[in-house]
Amino acid sequence: MTVHAALSYREAIQAALADGFRFGGLHAAEGGAVVRTVLVGPEGTVRVESVRATGDSVPTIVDLVPAAGWDEREAHDLYGVGFDGHEPLRPLVEHDPTLSHWTVHVKGEDAYQVAVGPIHAGVIESGHFRIHVVGDRILHLDARLFYKHRGLERAAEGSSLEHGAAYVGRACAACAVANRLAYAHACEDTRGLDATPELARARTILLELERTWSHLNDIAAVCAGVGLAAGNTHFAALTERARRLNAVVGGHRFLFGAVEVGGSSLDLDADAVRRAREELGRIRGEASRGWRELQFNASFQDRLPDVGVLRPEEVDRLGTVGPAARAAGVARDVRADSPRLDYPGFQPRTPERPDGDVRARLEQRALELGQSFDVLGRLLDGPVRPALATAARSGSAIGVGLVESARGATLCVVEREGDRLARVRLRTGSYANWPSVAFAAADNLLPDFPLINKSFELCYACADR
Repeated sequence: MTVHAALSYREAIQAALADGFRFGGLHAAEGGAVVRTVLVGPEGTVRVESVRATGDSVPTIVDLVPAAGWDEREAHDLYGVGFDGHEPLRPLVEHDPTLSHWTVHVKGEDAYQVAVGPIHAGVIESGHFRIHVVGDRILHLDARLFYKHRGLERAAEGSSLEHGAAYVGRACAACAVANRLAYAHACEDTRGLDATPELARARTILLELERTWSHLNDIAAVCAGVGLAAGNTHFAALTERARRLNAVVGGHRFLFGAVEVGGSSLDLDADAVRRAREELGRIRGEASRGWRELQFNASFQDRLPDVGVLRPEEVDRLGTVGPAARAAGVARDVRADSPRLDYPGFQPRTPERPDGDVRARLEQRALELGQSFDVLGRLLDGPVRPALATAARSGSAIGVGLVESARGATLCVVEREGDRLARVRLRTGSYANWPSVAFAAADNLLPDFPLINKSFELCYACADR
């Protein structure tokens, strides 16, 4: 890690981007005195570039990396850091009541606004969508989240590295394994620890169990988005069975507490593994049957193409990650470069028609569901025993963890002083993708927004952390 002067900071970012690195995340540290940018390179290599604030401000990089927009706005709201050149620097976490301060001004004949939320009919977290339309055509969408921002990152400061996992794990129930795993990897990075094969195996099992129920749930959500009750019910029931399997295997339906810093307590004898394999096999069979029904339901399929399109160039510009990016043909997946996990030879897949629309995002979930069943079938081949990470190198003050969650690359940065947390920053796949939802909604019909939103199926709580 290098701390740059203002100009050389931008030059370092530009040079890294030219070398094939991608933006991973940006956060304020040392009480706002320093801004750090994480860049992810080919084969999962990571660089951290830092700049010290001068007069409470640093140069913006949104002109170089538009995906940094939310990160800079959050750092400004929470730490008071200014970003020279980021204009207008609209509030993100701090909810300014003046509408014009946080929305894009749209004007023209017959333009008007539709306000959706922040309270919704479903059992979901709060989110406000300010939709600018002419007739039924969406011109622009402003999303406001962070309604229940809990300050988990700040609350974790001063905790031991082990105890800090509790704060990160509670950021989002739907991503409990991925978030804690990214945190554990970051902590172990600071301590110079590597995963043994048995530890990597146990953690990969937990991560793929989480991905399995999540993808089943996402398919159910798209069915709900078009009013196909039979499809929604079928896949929602399978989601429930997958969560019950989580409780049997890991002790909790959402696998809370299943990932630990420095090791794993997962302990499954041969009989428990056999039962888990059998239930996964039954779920896979019924998911395949349900998927065939969806494929041959013409009225369902007619609702999906050409809705909420996200093109490859937009994926790169917005920093879209996970299934949403792969559905547009951008075949990037952290699992392909995960030395701390058990994915030998893993290759990301993309749909036969990577059109970046609702249909492609739905088909991507089905493809990845099959991959998860395959990975779990390979790993659940015998008893799983508790395991510990091993010392492999000297530690460092800053550690980075990167994990492919069900919604995409989740980044966690840990800064420690001794064995205490000085700063933790969690940037989830949902956080990365919310701006892409707003972009994909433009130029679509207003009644299609719920369907577009469900095809991403992002977590609100990941912003409310």
